Amino acid sequence: MTLVRSPRPDTVSVGLLTTRLAMSRSADLRPLGPTAWATLKTRLTAAGQTPAGLIGLDAGHVADLLDLPQDRAADLVALLARAGQMSLELERLQARGIWIVSGEDPEYPESLTRRLGDQAPPVLFGAGDVSMLADKGVGIVGSRDADASSLEFTQRVAAWAVEGGLAVVSGAARGVDSVAMRAAFDAGGTVIGAVADNLEERIRDLETRRAVADGQAVLLSPYGPATPFSVGAAMGRNKLVYCLSDAVVVVAATEGSGGTWAGAEEALKARWVPVLMRGADFPTPADRALAHMGAGQISDEDLGTTTASEFLKRLDVDFERGRPRAVSEEPVQYPMFGLPVPLAPRRKPRRTSK
Repeated sequence: MTLVRSPRPDTVSVGLLTTRLAMSRSADLRPLGPTAWATLKTRLTAAGQTPAGLIGLDAGHVADLLDLPQDRAADLVALLARAGQMSLELERLQARGIWIVSGEDPEYPESLTRRLGDQAPPVLFGAGDVSMLADKGVGIVGSRDADASSLEFTQRVAAWAVEGGLAVVSGAARGVDSVAMRAAFDAGGTVIGAVADNLEERIRDLETRRAVADGQAVLLSPYGPATPFSVGAAMGRNKLVYCLSDAVVVVAATEGSGGTWAGAEEALKARWVPVLMRGADFPTPADRALAHMGAGQISDEDLGTTTASEFLKRLDVDFERGRPRAVSEEPVQYPMFGLPVPLAPRRKPRRTSK
């Protein structure tokens, strides 16, 4: 088990190009976003160059090598110029148990690259055994203010996943997320927690540090370790929860609003993984609306009659046949469950935090 190791030179370079780590607050430079980095990576590959190979080159050389305008090459050189400060900052983070990986590392989760493509985060920061990010898992998400029945169902799903030899993947937020993680720990399982707030503060918590050190949890973030919570960060975190899971159970959502709704809607439109709603007949307006975007269902009976691993195998077969399906004017027939679902009215979602 490897908790922290020194980052590879290419990963340091990707961090310089795509994050504000070790950058002065007054700096006018703008790091590359995921799409811009993917484009630059293509140019690097075509030129037979590595990210680390750019360090120390002047703007003219970079412009010629990558066929870039001079001003754009100068921006890249300026981003790379803080390599010394970055090394010191990464050493500081390493001493606190925080690692960094990039798409240049074999430890970077293949599922993120495959499902997100050019939108995959260029780097991830985290704490814990990075190899756990490759584990099969069930995502569990829901409202911060879920009722007692929803929280009890959350506990059952988490325990069911652990009994089936799967990790629990969640967003580490108050409510359903934190209850799912606690239930997984109580059942002796492991947790992959994608956070949307300050990772450094998270791992100062004694219980969290113990879970990480014991190999029960790995925390990760696509943002700098000191980044505070924001709605945008929560939306980015949601992508990780879905794309690191093999299926995601949405325990409680409000139709058209909140981060839980927004995350499920995005996942269904992108068709990343099977998305499941609680229950046997899509009882709430949110359930019915998400069903018409292609969500399936998971019931108390499913938890008692099949293992999580068996359930995922059934989902995989059904998913590859075309689920989720697009919204239509006709009832949608879900072959795995055999339930036609009446069309629910559609509302434009409001992008807010979970």
